[in-house]
Amino acid sequence: MTKRDEKDDVRQNPPHTARDNDGPHPWRRYVAIGDSFTEGVGDPEPSAPNGLRGWADRVAEVLGTGTEDFAYANLAVRGKLIQQIMDEQIDAALELKPDLITFCAGGNDVIRPGTDPDHIAELFDESVARLSRDGATIVVFTGIDVTFTPVFRPFRGKIAIYNENIRAVAEKYDCIVADQWALKEVQDPRFFAEDRLHMNPLGHHEVARMVLRALNVPNDLVPMQPDAIVPRTWREARVGDISWAREHLVPWVLRRLRHQSSGDTISAKRPEPLPVSLLGDSPD
Repeated sequence: MTKRDEKDDVRQNPPHTARDNDGPHPWRRYVAIGDSFTEGVGDPEPSAPNGLRGWADRVAEVLGTGTEDFAYANLAVRGKLIQQIMDEQIDAALELKPDLITFCAGGNDVIRPGTDPDHIAELFDESVARLSRDGATIVVFTGIDVTFTPVFRPFRGKIAIYNENIRAVAEKYDCIVADQWALKEVQDPRFFAEDRLHMNPLGHHEVARMVLRALNVPNDLVPMQPDAIVPRTWREARVGDISWAREHLVPWVLRRLRHQSSGDTISAKRPEPLPVSLLGDSPD
């Protein structure tokens, strides 16, 4: 068998799939790293650490069902740039000895004016190379298609370039791609929180379904339908835009100018792997 044949065989029969053991999946220790998207911002849950649930918690809940020795840690912190994630989360994640890692990073960098998606992708490549050290299954994410939102539509080209780089990195290191760009269901304002940047519970639920599909893990999650769009007059829409700019856009811009982050005073919500049954409890 040639090296090309061996690589094709691995793609058709990857080393980490549900067929490898008698349970619903082969993973026993899942670590999530990243920024606000992975922390779960926009999906409030008062009983959960940091008061947030999010897609990663939702995925862990499914993976932990019927798997007694499954444990989950989430090191993601809102506002982090990719270099900060590299410096603060990667080594910490590897120390936890995960066999499944989800890694979403670079989105905060891409939407900053003047940044280069190719340079950000170089850091992404370095990150995945480090995360691949111990043979864990790695899931990476493309950025969402923002054509539906006027605020972030100007960044669509940069996001598309970054996505192509992410796909190349995934190919290089045999990662699984969770393709948000192709997730048309959530490309709708009704799947986003009031800040128009982070997904709401509906969005996080759909992302969790997408990740589980990418992992080929059977589950009972069903699509969640948003409420119908409430008609608004032009004046009502503009009042809503002004309110949003005052409450969310202006503070975001000011933090950029001051080189501050919304996560400067936030700690990882699940720094140690815990059974999913303890999702609503803060670790000791």
